[in-house]
Amino acid sequence: MTQQTGITLFEDTKVRIVWDDEEENYYFSVVDVVQILTDQPTTRNASTYWAVLKKRLRQEGADELLTNCKQLKLPSADGKSYKTDVADLEQILRIIQSIPSKKAEPVKRWLAEVGAQRVDQMIDPELTFQMAVDDYRRKGYSDRWINERMRSIEMRKELTDEWHRSGIHEPKDFAILTNVLTKAWSGMTTGEYKKYKGLTKQNLRDNMTNIELALNTLAEVATTEYSRQSNPQSMAESQRIAQEGGDVAREARQTMEKRLGRSVVSHQKAADYIAPAEEAKALPAADKPKGRRKSAK
Repeated sequence: MTQQTGITLFEDTKVRIVWDDEEENYYFSVVDVVQILTDQPTTRNASTYWAVLKKRLRQEGADELLTNCKQLKLPSADGKSYKTDVADLEQILRIIQSIPSKKAEPVKRWLAEVGAQRVDQMIDPELTFQMAVDDYRRKGYSDRWINERMRSIEMRKELTDEWHRSGIHEPKDFAILTNVLTKAWSGMTTGEYKKYKGLTKQNLRDNMTNIELALNTLAEVATTEYSRQSNPQSMAESQRIAQEGGDVAREARQTMEKRLGRSVVSHQKAADYIAPAEEAKALPAADKPKGRRKSAK
């Protein structure tokens, strides 16, 4: 199951959501929705309320509803991820009906808007890209970096589509091929690369410099073209092609490093070159570093 986890807001209250690409379905954190409806002061209080409500729903014979609710790992306030009850739109609406709250109707309308927004994105994928651009700007990335990142996302999608065409569908196989490609040009697997930058769960590409992004994109573009030409029939053949694609970027990297006299594989991560929101707000307009954008409030 391919998932994209995010956070959206209802009246300044955070709701954790998961978009499942394969099911084309949203899953909402039940506890977050319960907290909004019941005005619980903390997530812990909302969890207690939900536990009591689940017991009552079972007594009322709503076993099917509770059985169909999934448990997915969602990020928590402490930065870690924990298994959390989630429900799709239909299930959430049934849960809302079980909670006496004046906020029920506004929450229902908000859920419908979230679902409609995703449908709009599926009809017009450009909306998804624009939302991503806006999100990166809010985080403080420069327009130059964002442009490179958007191109890298497009190229990555072409590569994964090609892998799908070649009969590769398992996430673990995608990870293996990505490691082969990344190590070929950078000398490190994705895990080693993240450790090199001091990252944990952060996205590696979101923490690459412009040069690193360009080289990684070159490796993926070369791999895509080589695969289309060779039409691999096995995982072993795809691994060989991923190595060849990564070698193209490695040669480009070596040429650049010889000219620059330094390594272009950097320890830098996003936090090193993006001003924190508090810092950006505190700086007078004339003193803000070039290439950084003020984070949105």
